[in-house]
Amino acid sequence: MSPTAPKVTEKTFTSYNEAQGQAYAAVRRQYHPSVYETILSHHQSTGGAFNTLLDVGCGPGLALSALAPKFSHAIGLDPSEGMIQTARSLNANGVIARTSTSEPARFEISTAEDLGRELDPPIPDGSVDLLTASNAAHWFNMAGFWPSAARVLKPGGSVALWCSGELRVHPSTPGAETIQKAMDEIRGRELTPYYVEGNLLTLNRYRDLPLPWTLSPPVAGFEESTFFRKEWTVGEQFFVGELEVDLETFEKMLATGSPVTRWREAHPKEVGTEGDVVRMLRRQAERILRENGVEPGQERIKGTALGAMLIVKKAL
Repeated sequence: MSPTAPKVTEKTFTSYNEAQGQAYAAVRRQYHPSVYETILSHHQSTGGAFNTLLDVGCGPGLALSALAPKFSHAIGLDPSEGMIQTARSLNANGVIARTSTSEPARFEISTAEDLGRELDPPIPDGSVDLLTASNAAHWFNMAGFWPSAARVLKPGGSVALWCSGELRVHPSTPGAETIQKAMDEIRGRELTPYYVEGNLLTLNRYRDLPLPWTLSPPVAGFEESTFFRKEWTVGEQFFVGELEVDLETFEKMLATGSPVTRWREAHPKEVGTEGDVVRMLRRQAERILRENGVEPGQERIKGTALGAMLIVKKAL
C-alpha cells in the first residue's frame, strides 16, 4: 500500500440491509476473552481511562457488547444502515450492550473518517478513552481516519485495531492439509478477482495497514515509540471456543465473506446451486473428510484464526 493511503472503497457491507445484517450476526463468532483482555490490560497499563468507548465499524455490535461493561459510556458507529438497525435490534433496551453505569450503548450511522462529527449530538472532541475497530480497519481510509481519531481521543487514549487474519483448517481436522489445498485452489481460481485492497490487508494481518507515522504527511499526536502489536498463533484461541462447525454452518460462514458476496453479485444464477462458490468449497471438504474416514452426516470442520492486533496511543 502506498504511504499516502488511497481510499479503500468498500461497498459490500456498507450496502447491507437489516436482513443481511441479521444473517451476518447469526454466524459471526464472539472473540475469545484473551482478545479483550489484551486490549483492556494494555489500555489500563498505559494510563487509559474507562469513561467512553467508541467502536468504529461496529457491525451488529459484537465487540462493543463485550467491552461496554467496562466503560461508563459506549458508542458504536457503522456506515451501514442495515448493520446499525441490526445492532439496535439485538441490543434493544441495553439487554446485551450495557455499560458500567447501566446506560445502554448508542448506535449511530457514521464513517471512520467522520467519527460522528455530523451526528446530533456529535462525538465531542477529546472525549474518547478507547477507540476500537474489530475486523473493520482494512475498509477505512486511514489518511482520513487517523486525523479524526486524534480529534476525538483524549490525551493518553488508545486505538485498538484487530483482524482475524486468514482462517485456516485446523491440523486436527481429518485430511486438513488436503482440505486446505483444495480450498486454496478454489479460492485462487474463483475468488481472487473479487479480492480488493481491504481483503489483502487482512490476509497479511495488518502488516501494511497505514499508521499515523507511515502516512505522507504523518499525522501528529500519536506515539510511535509505544506501538504495540500481537499476533495469535495456531495454538491460541482468537474466537470463543474451538471453531468447529458442521458443513451447513461452514457454508453459511463462508457466505459472509465480502469476496463471496461480490462473486455472488457477479454470478446470480449460481447462488444456492452446486455451482455456487461456497457450495464448491463445501463439497470438496465433504469429499475429503469422507475419504479420511468420517461418516456421512458427521462431517465437521475445525478452523483456526491467525489474528493480529495493533494498539496505538495518543500522546499525553
